[in-house]
Amino acid sequence: MYKTILVTLDGKATDRAIINHVKELAALAGGRVVLLHVADGWAARTYGADAVSPEIREDTAYLAGVKDEFLAAGIAAEAELAFGDPVREIVRWVREKGCDLVAMSTHGHRFLADIFLGTTASRVQHSIKVPVLLLRAK
Repeated sequence: MYKTILVTLDGKATDRAIINHVKELAALAGGRVVLLHVADGWAARTYGADAVSPEIREDTAYLAGVKDEFLAAGIAAEAELAFGDPVREIVRWVREKGCDLVAMSTHGHRFLADIFLGTTASRVQHSIKVPVLLLRAK
């Protein structure tokens, strides 16, 4: 069913909802999980993969911890750190590396914030051709 599930992470507590959901889904589907976080701070946007900052170190450690959690549950997992604009990097990853499903938490903004800011989830969803699982974070 889903051989490769791309899970986008923000590095916040809101990630927990999608992590727990995908853990069950990947176990049932027998698929592998790719955890993707896009560092978008000043250093990440300016220096890309050459960026060195406390943010990058924290992001890398966070991804490693979540990856270990999937591995401990018997689910094949890898973690990738991208740099720059989250929407552009998520879409690029899907187009270049492929996956069967993109899983994302949403923050549940309402109306005005969505109109003026747009949402990462919405922009990704309209830019790719694979299914997108959106789970509202609590």
